Amino acid sequence: MKTETKKVKFHRTKKIDRYFIVSKIKSFFLRLFIYSLLIIISFIILFPIISKLSASFMSIEDMYDRTVNFIPRHPNIDIYKTVISDTNYFKTALNSFLISMACALPQTIICACTGYALAKMKSRITNFIMILVILTVIVPPQVILVPLYLKFRFFDILGIAKLFTGSEINLMNSPWPLVILSITGTGLKNGIYIFLMRQFYKGVPEELEEAAAIDGCSVFKTYFKIIFPISIPMMVTIFILSFAWQWTDTFYSGIFFTSDAVLSNAVFVIKSAFTDAFGGGQFYKTAVLQTGVLMAIVPLVIMYIFLQRKIIAGIERSGIVG
Repeated sequence: MKTETKKVKFHRTKKIDRYFIVSKIKSFFLRLFIYSLLIIISFIILFPIISKLSASFMSIEDMYDRTVNFIPRHPNIDIYKTVISDTNYFKTALNSFLISMACALPQTIICACTGYALAKMKSRITNFIMILVILTVIVPPQVILVPLYLKFRFFDILGIAKLFTGSEINLMNSPWPLVILSITGTGLKNGIYIFLMRQFYKGVPEELEEAAAIDGCSVFKTYFKIIFPISIPMMVTIFILSFAWQWTDTFYSGIFFTSDAVLSNAVFVIKSAFTDAFGGGQFYKTAVLQTGVLMAIVPLVIMYIFLQRKIIAGIERSGIVG
Protein backbone atom coordinates (compact mmCIF):
# COMPACT_ATOMS: atom_id res chain seq x y z
CA MET A 1 0.00 0.00 0.00
CA LYS A 2 2.76 2.43 0.92
CA THR A 3 4.56 1.66 -2.33
CA GLU A 4 1.39 2.29 -4.36
CA THR A 5 0.74 5.56 -2.46
CA LYS A 6 4.26 6.73 -3.20
CA LYS A 7 3.82 5.87 -6.88
CA VAL A 8 0.56 7.84 -7.06
CA LYS A 9 2.19 10.85 -5.37
CA PHE A 10 5.16 10.59 -7.71
CA HIS A 11 2.91 10.55 -10.82
CA ARG A 12 0.87 13.47 -9.49
CA THR A 13 4.01 15.48 -8.82
CA LYS A 14 5.31 14.62 -12.26
CA LYS A 15 2.05 15.74 -13.88
CA ILE A 16 2.11 19.03 -11.92
CA ASP A 17 5.72 19.64 -12.96
CA ARG A 18 4.82 18.99 -16.61
CA TYR A 19 1.85 21.33 -16.34
CA PHE A 20 4.01 24.16 -14.97
CA ILE A 21 6.72 23.58 -17.56
CA VAL A 22 4.19 23.61 -20.41
CA SER A 23 2.47 26.73 -19.01
CA LYS A 24 5.81 28.51 -18.67
CA ILE A 25 6.75 27.61 -22.26
CA LYS A 26 3.36 28.87 -23.51
CA SER A 27 3.73 32.07 -21.48
CA PHE A 28 7.25 32.61 -22.84
CA PHE A 29 6.21 32.24 -26.49
CA LEU A 30 3.13 34.39 -25.92
CA ARG A 31 5.24 37.20 -24.46
CA LEU A 32 7.80 36.75 -27.23
CA PHE A 33 5.03 37.13 -29.83
CA ILE A 34 3.55 40.21 -28.11
CA TYR A 35 6.92 41.95 -27.73
CA SER A 36 7.90 41.12 -31.31
CA LEU A 37 4.61 42.53 -32.56
CA LEU A 38 5.07 45.70 -30.47
CA ILE A 39 8.61 46.15 -31.78
CA ILE A 40 7.44 45.76 -35.40
CA ILE A 41 4.55 48.22 -34.94
CA SER A 42 6.82 50.69 -33.13
CA PHE A 43 9.36 50.48 -35.93
CA ILE A 44 6.67 51.10 -38.57
CA ILE A 45 5.45 54.15 -36.65
CA LEU A 46 8.89 55.54 -35.77
CA PHE A 47 10.66 54.80 -39.07
CA PRO A 48 9.41 57.96 -40.88
CA ILE A 49 10.42 60.14 -37.91
CA ILE A 50 13.84 58.48 -37.64
CA SER A 51 14.48 58.88 -41.38
CA LYS A 52 13.43 62.58 -41.28
CA LEU A 53 15.60 63.21 -38.22
CA SER A 54 18.56 61.52 -39.89
CA ALA A 55 18.10 63.50 -43.12
CA SER A 56 17.97 66.77 -41.19
CA PHE A 57 21.62 66.35 -40.13
CA MET A 58 22.93 65.22 -43.52
CA SER A 59 25.06 67.28 -45.84
CA ILE A 60 24.30 67.46 -49.56
CA GLU A 61 27.06 64.92 -50.21
CA ASP A 62 25.45 62.44 -47.79
CA MET A 63 22.06 62.82 -49.47
CA TYR A 64 23.45 61.64 -52.81
CA ASP A 65 25.69 58.95 -51.31
CA ARG A 66 23.88 55.62 -51.61
CA THR A 67 26.07 54.03 -48.95
CA VAL A 68 24.72 56.47 -46.32
CA ASN A 69 21.49 55.23 -44.74
CA PHE A 70 20.75 56.66 -41.31
CA ILE A 71 24.08 57.84 -39.88
CA PRO A 72 25.48 60.83 -41.84
CA ARG A 73 29.19 60.86 -42.63
CA HIS A 74 29.41 64.65 -42.71
CA PRO A 75 26.79 65.79 -40.19
CA ASN A 76 25.92 69.48 -39.95
CA ILE A 77 23.04 71.72 -38.89
CA ASP A 78 22.78 73.79 -42.06
CA ILE A 79 19.22 72.65 -42.71
CA TYR A 80 18.16 73.73 -39.22
CA LYS A 81 19.74 77.13 -39.76
CA THR A 82 17.87 77.44 -43.06
CA VAL A 83 14.51 76.52 -41.49
CA ILE A 84 15.00 78.88 -38.53
CA SER A 85 15.92 81.72 -40.88
CA ASP A 86 13.21 81.18 -43.50
CA THR A 87 10.35 80.58 -41.05
CA ASN A 88 11.45 83.23 -38.55
CA TYR A 89 11.04 80.28 -36.20
CA PHE A 90 11.11 81.90 -32.77
CA LYS A 91 8.72 84.72 -33.68
CA THR A 92 6.21 82.47 -35.46
CA ALA A 93 6.44 79.89 -32.66
CA LEU A 94 5.66 82.60 -30.10
CA ASN A 95 2.70 83.78 -32.21
CA SER A 96 1.44 80.21 -32.46
CA PHE A 97 1.79 79.75 -28.70
CA LEU A 98 -0.17 82.91 -27.87
CA ILE A 99 -2.93 82.14 -30.38
CA SER A 100 -3.20 78.53 -29.21
CA MET A 101 -3.49 79.67 -25.60
CA ALA A 102 -6.07 82.33 -26.49
CA CYS A 103 -8.18 79.67 -28.24
CA ALA A 104 -7.68 76.75 -25.84
CA LEU A 105 -8.70 78.60 -22.65
CA PRO A 106 -12.15 79.81 -23.78
CA GLN A 107 -12.80 76.56 -25.65
CA THR A 108 -12.17 74.55 -22.49
CA ILE A 109 -14.55 76.66 -20.38
CA ILE A 110 -17.30 76.89 -23.03
CA CYS A 111 -17.15 73.17 -23.84
CA ALA A 112 -17.27 72.25 -20.14
CA CYS A 113 -20.40 74.33 -19.52
CA THR A 114 -22.08 73.14 -22.73
CA GLY A 115 -21.23 69.51 -22.02
CA TYR A 116 -22.71 69.76 -18.53
CA ALA A 117 -25.95 71.25 -19.86
CA LEU A 118 -26.29 68.55 -22.53
CA ALA A 119 -25.57 65.77 -20.01
CA LYS A 120 -27.82 66.84 -17.14
CA MET A 121 -30.68 68.84 -18.65
CA LYS A 122 -32.85 66.18 -20.26
CA SER A 123 -35.26 67.47 -22.90
CA ARG A 124 -35.93 67.27 -26.62
CA ILE A 125 -34.11 70.55 -27.15
CA THR A 126 -30.87 69.21 -25.63
CA ASN A 127 -31.12 66.10 -27.82
CA PHE A 128 -31.58 68.31 -30.89
CA ILE A 129 -28.60 70.46 -29.87
CA MET A 130 -26.50 67.33 -29.39
CA ILE A 131 -27.36 66.28 -32.94
CA LEU A 132 -26.16 69.68 -34.18
CA VAL A 133 -22.93 69.23 -32.20
CA ILE A 134 -22.33 65.85 -33.85
CA LEU A 135 -23.01 67.44 -37.25
CA THR A 136 -20.23 69.98 -36.64
CA VAL A 137 -17.87 67.01 -36.29
CA ILE A 138 -19.19 65.15 -39.34
CA VAL A 139 -19.57 68.04 -41.80
CA PRO A 140 -16.21 68.99 -43.39
CA PRO A 141 -15.06 72.52 -42.50
CA GLN A 142 -14.44 73.23 -46.20
CA VAL A 143 -18.24 73.55 -46.56
CA ILE A 144 -18.22 76.80 -44.57
CA LEU A 145 -14.91 78.16 -45.88
CA VAL A 146 -16.36 80.99 -47.97
CA PRO A 147 -18.97 82.14 -45.39
CA LEU A 148 -16.28 82.15 -42.69
CA TYR A 149 -13.96 84.29 -44.78
CA LEU A 150 -16.68 86.78 -45.74
CA LYS A 151 -17.97 87.00 -42.16
CA PHE A 152 -14.63 88.09 -40.74
CA ARG A 153 -13.45 90.03 -43.78
CA PHE A 154 -16.50 92.27 -43.43
CA PHE A 155 -17.14 91.78 -39.70
CA ASP A 156 -20.09 93.54 -38.09
CA ILE A 157 -22.65 92.82 -35.35
CA LEU A 158 -26.16 94.13 -35.99
CA GLY A 159 -24.69 97.00 -38.02
CA ILE A 160 -23.02 98.57 -34.95
CA ALA A 161 -19.55 98.79 -36.50
CA LYS A 162 -20.89 100.34 -39.70
CA LEU A 163 -22.90 102.84 -37.66
CA PHE A 164 -19.84 104.19 -35.85
CA THR A 165 -17.05 103.67 -38.38
CA GLY A 166 -18.95 103.88 -41.66
CA SER A 167 -17.83 100.43 -42.82
CA GLU A 168 -17.35 96.87 -41.63
CA ILE A 169 -14.21 95.79 -39.73
CA ASN A 170 -11.55 93.72 -41.47
CA LEU A 171 -10.33 91.06 -38.99
CA MET A 172 -8.06 89.26 -41.43
CA ASN A 173 -4.40 88.72 -40.38
CA SER A 174 -5.36 88.94 -36.71
CA PRO A 175 -6.12 86.31 -34.06
CA TRP A 176 -9.60 87.73 -33.43
CA PRO A 177 -11.49 85.39 -35.80
CA LEU A 178 -10.04 82.35 -34.03
CA VAL A 179 -10.70 83.82 -30.58
CA ILE A 180 -14.29 84.77 -31.47
CA LEU A 181 -14.98 81.27 -32.82
CA SER A 182 -13.57 79.75 -29.63
CA ILE A 183 -15.61 82.01 -27.32
CA THR A 184 -18.84 81.29 -29.21
CA GLY A 185 -18.28 77.52 -29.10
CA THR A 186 -17.76 77.09 -32.85
CA GLY A 187 -13.97 76.83 -32.93
CA LEU A 188 -11.67 74.14 -34.25
CA LYS A 189 -12.77 70.59 -33.19
CA ASN A 190 -15.25 72.15 -30.77
CA GLY A 191 -17.84 69.40 -31.29
CA ILE A 192 -15.40 66.70 -30.16
CA TYR A 193 -14.59 68.58 -26.93
CA ILE A 194 -18.27 69.07 -26.11
CA PHE A 195 -18.93 65.38 -26.72
CA LEU A 196 -16.06 64.35 -24.43
CA MET A 197 -17.23 66.67 -21.65
CA ARG A 198 -20.81 65.44 -22.02
CA GLN A 199 -19.67 61.83 -21.67
CA PHE A 200 -17.66 62.73 -18.59
CA TYR A 201 -20.58 64.51 -16.90
CA LYS A 202 -22.93 61.62 -17.68
CA GLY A 203 -20.72 59.51 -15.43
CA VAL A 204 -20.98 61.91 -12.48
CA PRO A 205 -23.47 60.54 -9.88
CA GLU A 206 -26.72 62.48 -9.76
CA GLU A 207 -26.73 62.09 -5.96
CA LEU A 208 -24.19 64.92 -5.79
CA GLU A 209 -26.57 67.35 -7.47
CA GLU A 210 -29.54 66.10 -5.44
CA ALA A 211 -27.63 66.63 -2.20
CA ALA A 212 -26.63 70.14 -3.34
CA ALA A 213 -30.25 70.94 -4.23
CA ILE A 214 -31.40 69.82 -0.77
CA ASP A 215 -28.83 72.22 0.72
CA GLY A 216 -30.38 75.03 -1.33
CA CYS A 217 -27.79 75.36 -4.10
CA SER A 218 -28.90 76.66 -7.48
CA VAL A 219 -27.84 75.02 -10.75
CA PHE A 220 -24.97 77.49 -11.23
CA LYS A 221 -23.78 77.18 -7.64
CA THR A 222 -23.93 73.38 -7.84
CA TYR A 223 -21.86 73.38 -10.99
CA PHE A 224 -19.16 75.85 -9.92
CA LYS A 225 -18.90 74.65 -6.30
CA ILE A 226 -19.23 70.88 -6.70
CA ILE A 227 -19.09 69.68 -10.33
CA PHE A 228 -16.44 72.06 -11.65
CA PRO A 229 -13.66 71.00 -9.19
CA ILE A 230 -14.06 67.29 -9.98
CA SER A 231 -14.03 67.99 -13.74
CA ILE A 232 -10.65 69.77 -13.75
CA PRO A 233 -8.67 66.65 -14.88
CA MET A 234 -10.97 66.26 -17.88
CA MET A 235 -10.77 69.98 -18.61
CA VAL A 236 -6.97 69.76 -18.59
CA THR A 237 -7.22 67.05 -21.24
CA ILE A 238 -9.54 69.22 -23.36
CA PHE A 239 -7.16 72.15 -22.99
CA ILE A 240 -4.18 70.07 -24.13
CA LEU A 241 -6.05 68.68 -27.14
CA SER A 242 -7.33 72.13 -28.10
CA PHE A 243 -3.86 73.66 -27.78
CA ALA A 244 -2.25 70.90 -29.85
CA TRP A 245 -4.83 70.99 -32.64
CA GLN A 246 -4.69 74.77 -32.87
CA TRP A 247 -0.88 74.67 -32.95
CA THR A 248 -0.85 72.35 -35.98
CA ASP A 249 -3.91 73.83 -37.71
CA THR A 250 -3.45 74.93 -41.30
CA PHE A 251 -7.11 75.21 -42.40
CA TYR A 252 -8.37 78.06 -40.19
CA SER A 253 -4.94 79.67 -40.06
CA GLY A 254 -4.80 79.54 -43.85
CA ILE A 255 -8.15 81.34 -44.08
CA PHE A 256 -7.53 84.11 -41.56
CA PHE A 257 -3.77 84.67 -42.08
CA THR A 258 -2.59 85.54 -45.58
CA SER A 259 1.01 85.75 -44.34
CA ASP A 260 3.25 83.28 -42.53
CA ALA A 261 2.43 84.78 -39.11
CA VAL A 262 2.04 81.38 -37.44
CA LEU A 263 4.39 78.42 -37.48
CA SER A 264 1.99 75.99 -39.17
CA ASN A 265 1.74 78.33 -42.18
CA ALA A 266 5.41 79.33 -42.20
CA VAL A 267 6.62 75.74 -42.53
CA PHE A 268 4.96 75.34 -45.93
CA VAL A 269 6.39 78.52 -47.44
CA ILE A 270 10.06 77.88 -46.71
CA LYS A 271 11.86 79.69 -49.50
CA SER A 272 14.90 77.42 -49.63
CA ALA A 273 12.67 74.40 -50.18
CA PHE A 274 11.58 75.80 -53.54
CA THR A 275 14.89 77.11 -54.84
CA ASP A 276 18.23 75.60 -55.78
CA ALA A 277 20.20 78.24 -53.92
CA PHE A 278 22.17 75.52 -52.14
CA GLY A 279 22.46 73.28 -55.19
CA GLY A 280 20.84 70.43 -53.32
CA GLY A 281 18.15 69.52 -55.81
CA GLN A 282 14.98 67.64 -54.92
CA PHE A 283 16.50 65.70 -52.00
CA TYR A 284 17.53 68.92 -50.31
CA LYS A 285 14.09 70.50 -50.84
CA THR A 286 12.39 67.47 -49.28
CA ALA A 287 14.80 67.43 -46.33
CA VAL A 288 14.18 71.12 -45.63
CA LEU A 289 10.41 70.68 -45.63
CA GLN A 290 10.60 67.58 -43.42
CA THR A 291 12.91 69.32 -40.98
CA GLY A 292 10.48 72.25 -40.83
CA VAL A 293 7.66 69.85 -39.92
CA LEU A 294 9.82 68.22 -37.23
CA MET A 295 10.68 71.59 -35.68
CA ALA A 296 7.00 72.55 -35.73
CA ILE A 297 5.95 69.51 -33.69
CA VAL A 298 8.87 69.55 -31.23
CA PRO A 299 7.00 71.74 -28.67
CA LEU A 300 4.01 69.39 -28.83
CA VAL A 301 6.21 66.34 -28.31
CA ILE A 302 7.77 67.94 -25.23
CA MET A 303 4.31 68.84 -23.91
CA TYR A 304 3.05 65.29 -24.51
CA ILE A 305 6.02 63.74 -22.67
CA PHE A 306 5.16 65.66 -19.50
CA LEU A 307 1.36 65.51 -19.79
CA GLN A 308 0.65 62.10 -21.36
CA ARG A 309 -0.75 60.68 -18.11
CA LYS A 310 -3.27 63.49 -17.82
CA ILE A 311 -4.36 63.03 -21.44
CA ILE A 312 -4.88 59.28 -21.05
CA ALA A 313 -6.59 59.67 -17.67
CA GLY A 314 -8.93 62.32 -19.05
CA ILE A 315 -9.95 60.16 -22.02
CA GLU A 316 -10.55 57.20 -19.69
CA ARG A 317 -12.71 59.35 -17.40
CA SER A 318 -14.84 60.47 -20.33
CA GLY A 319 -15.98 56.87 -20.68
CA ILE A 320 -17.10 57.32 -24.31
CA VAL A 321 -20.27 55.41 -23.32
CA GLY A 322 -23.89 56.20 -22.63
